[in-house]
Amino acid sequence: MRVVIAPDSFKESLSAWDVAQAIAGGVREAMPDADVVCVPMADGGEGSLDAVLAATSGERRHARVRNANDQACDASWAWLGDGKAFIEMAAAAGLEQIPPEQRRPLQATSYGVGQLIREALDAGARHIVLGLGGSASNDAGAGLIQALGANLLDENGKELPLGGAALQRLARISLDGLDTRLKDVSFEIAVDVDNPLCGPRGASAIFGPQKGATVDDVAVLDEALAHFAQICAAQLGKDEKNTPGMGAAGGLGFAVKTCFNASFRPGVELIAELSGLAEALDATDLVFTGEGRMDAQTLLGKTPAGVAKYASRRGIPVIAIAGSLGEGYEALYEVGITAAFSLTPGPITLDHACSNTSDFLRQRAGDCTRLWLAAGRAAQPAKASRS
Repeated sequence: MRVVIAPDSFKESLSAWDVAQAIAGGVREAMPDADVVCVPMADGGEGSLDAVLAATSGERRHARVRNANDQACDASWAWLGDGKAFIEMAAAAGLEQIPPEQRRPLQATSYGVGQLIREALDAGARHIVLGLGGSASNDAGAGLIQALGANLLDENGKELPLGGAALQRLARISLDGLDTRLKDVSFEIAVDVDNPLCGPRGASAIFGPQKGATVDDVAVLDEALAHFAQICAAQLGKDEKNTPGMGAAGGLGFAVKTCFNASFRPGVELIAELSGLAEALDATDLVFTGEGRMDAQTLLGKTPAGVAKYASRRGIPVIAIAGSLGEGYEALYEVGITAAFSLTPGPITLDHACSNTSDFLRQRAGDCTRLWLAAGRAAQPAKASRS
């Protein structure tokens, strides 16, 4: 039998590659002669860079950039060859890099992501895949374009400070100083949400609180981003404020879509293409997938739902293993998940679960594989008797 293992990472525990290896261990214990293929997956957010590197011959490269708090940090990106680069915005402006007590949503910046893009340009990139998700910034990508040479000016002609709140004072945008190499670059933006930039479903209202934004902060940021969008529409002739996906990663894709040659794609679809998921599923008998938590939101572009759609087109059953199963996870059965299982063997603390994730994954995968084999054996006599 051929088994494909295509999970996402388990946040604060294991990378997608490590999750896949743990599941593979359980499958091989139950079925030693199985042909097991690991295809680490992601949806464009945190862990996407590692998933792409694990599934391709890409080269990890390093850069010294600014994090969301405008402090120096080390960040990685991937050179995929043939003029193509992959950048995970969370590598430079990720929420997990900033301790909760140090988060500053009004001043947080995406400047470091622009620095990573410049690194890719220096390497000769002509096509950049940009994964969105897990951001600490809420500046609609203003910092990103500032890092690439754009000028955001107040009514006195002075450059605005970094951060989303400062956009309230924006009077004029100048793209004259943009890196000229960007004219020859195309961007593919990987997103896993369809939120617009502003409003009750926008970047600030939905995702701001997890970045430390208070109710008052959310109001300030939403107004600032709306003003930024208004100025962009008036001066650049592009109104992307209500385009689905603009609310992802603090609105970072907004500036990229407005200023550059960029297209949006579902993150799972894009990562699946880079990792060769469709090809891996050829002649496959069973698929395993999973993520840290599965619930109704998993349907909104998360990895297990995406993998299930690819498998269901080929009639392949899919077993999902999650750290926990939340409200509404049963809806995943409608998109191709055959069965879903919780990782833990019983009531335990989160720390214990995270410390033993690999062992639990191996055990659950082995249990599921044994059940799968038993079901197959039980079906054979029934099929024979009917014939």
